[in-house]
Amino acid sequence: MDTNHTAERLANLTFSLLANCQEKEVRLAEIHNLTQAEFRCLRLFGTDESLNNKQIAERMNLSPSRLTRIIDGLVEKAYINREIDPNDRRNMRVTLSRRGKHLVNQLNRAYVGIHHEILEDIDKDQHEPLITAMEHLLGALEKWLKKPD
Repeated sequence: MDTNHTAERLANLTFSLLANCQEKEVRLAEIHNLTQAEFRCLRLFGTDESLNNKQIAERMNLSPSRLTRIIDGLVEKAYINREIDPNDRRNMRVTLSRRGKHLVNQLNRAYVGIHHEILEDIDKDQHEPLITAMEHLLGALEKWLKKPD
């Protein structure tokens, strides 16, 4: 198979995969009464209990004003707390509340559970090659993204 045909197939697959992954996030967010943006913001915390607004904005590729609206929603739902960074008043420290930690743990378990279900539809002998191929694809994509424009 020639490289052009393979590149076209890869482009179509990654486009479809992205759309389906976004739909997966929307569904999981809705179950927990979150917007997709709120869901993604909470997922950023992982095991971190505290991030600053600049870290979150960079990781989510958002403007400060858009991030503020997301943070406002999560504060209103009592999932996060925010405070002005005493060392830099332009920065906010954002921490998970007790309720937020519980929700993030739930979201993480649900997210892994969804992927467990997905893997059940793939032959076990294909699991490791699938993960290896995705790791290679991610590495190549990250390398491409680091190239100067």
